[in-house]
Amino acid sequence: MADNAQAERAEIRKQSDKIAHTTDKMADKTADMADSADRRTELAANRTVFAAERTYAAWVRTGLAALASGVGAKALLTGILPDPGVKIAGTILTLFSAFCFAAAVWRELSPGAPPPVPDVKRIPGGVLYTVNAFLALVALLAVASIWIR
Repeated sequence: MADNAQAERAEIRKQSDKIAHTTDKMADKTADMADSADRRTELAANRTVFAAERTYAAWVRTGLAALASGVGAKALLTGILPDPGVKIAGTILTLFSAFCFAAAVWRELSPGAPPPVPDVKRIPGGVLYTVNAFLALVALLAVASIWIR
């Protein structure tokens, strides 16, 4: 009887140790899953920042192309179209470039719902606004140049 009780206690201890080991494994896996979810959230935040920067770059790229087209229209269409048509085409393209520069800043100022905090650093807003203000000024000076010359 005493041997049976000892064997049962040993078996209970063995099962208890297995349960404790399994519990520890489950706790480790749960922690790993939580870390994984947190990392996915951080990576999603990084992707959001990069997407916003790509959108900003697309607006600026479109604005620069429109600015070049407006100035180029004045140079290339002179003599082909009547002078008012050349000035209007150049003006519309150049004003569209100024709109693109303003839209880039507007999209940067109002990106929508705030994303989780990213790992990557954003380009400082002051730099973006200064560059776009300068580009918009260049576009407006180009409009003046189209009408003056």
